[in-house]
Amino acid sequence: MTGSARPRAGGRDGTGGGGGQEEWARAFEEHRAHLLRVAYTTTGSLAEAEDCVQEAWLRLRSLQDPSQVRDLRAWLTTTVGRLALDVLGSARVRREAYVGTWLPEPLVEPAAVADPADRVTLDETVGMALLIVLERLSPAERTAFLLHDVFGVPFEEVAGIVGRSPAAVRQLASRARRHVEQERPRRPPTRAEQRALVSAFATACGTGDLDGLLALLDPEAVYRSDGGGRVNALRRVERGADRVARVLLAYARRPPTGVWEAEVNGAPGLLVRDADGVLSVIAFTVSAGRFVAVDVVRNPDKLTSVSLAE
Repeated sequence: MTGSARPRAGGRDGTGGGGGQEEWARAFEEHRAHLLRVAYTTTGSLAEAEDCVQEAWLRLRSLQDPSQVRDLRAWLTTTVGRLALDVLGSARVRREAYVGTWLPEPLVEPAAVADPADRVTLDETVGMALLIVLERLSPAERTAFLLHDVFGVPFEEVAGIVGRSPAAVRQLASRARRHVEQERPRRPPTRAEQRALVSAFATACGTGDLDGLLALLDPEAVYRSDGGGRVNALRRVERGADRVARVLLAYARRPPTGVWEAEVNGAPGLLVRDADGVLSVIAFTVSAGRFVAVDVVRNPDKLTSVSLAE
């Protein structure tokens, strides 16, 4: 969208007044990607994020007095944040009955298509490692941290969303921030470093090279796999380089029918079609030159948006 297409709905920022449904729609579309990130990082589900964004549009369209919206991006961010928090609360109940390990729905795009200009944004807001850390927080902590620290919403507005005082929200965000910092990689890789590590990982698995795989894994590496009870997947979390390596090589004994490099949540990862035709999306967390986490999403319900050029 070009600057000339930006709607002028009455206010200086094009967010108030009676500019009509078409101009509101154009203004909303300018913020859609941002809103999806807000909802996705809160819920861990792209489908639920899209539902939140759509509901925000319906609420915007139904306003009796559009001039009350002085800052459209801020209004939409807080609206989506509130909707996503509600979704997260109900999702936590469903996840308690989830079969095996629950992992966020991955965001996947072909490695050659990813826009370098978007990668920093994706790394900071939707990285798989961050999403997994966020799962350990309470819904209120997660929302306070994301809306304030990641998306810049003032504490006073976050307080209204989570139903706490601004002082309490500051404490929530502070606790969440400490958890995130504790889990942050000591020395994150450059993109070239992670791409080389992922390539070496695929080679080691493909050739059954246990020693080569062990050299890539941190001694305390973890392996998580999400099949959702729909397909075969390890239901427990494996820990330690030796155990993780042996699990990976056990899966690799039957050669896959396809392996592709891809961008998974803004970082180099892999797509694998196994001998049974089941698709896996593999995300990696790297610290100090080794894999500290290998996360494999196999639940087909979470991979409906993944397309392959086969």
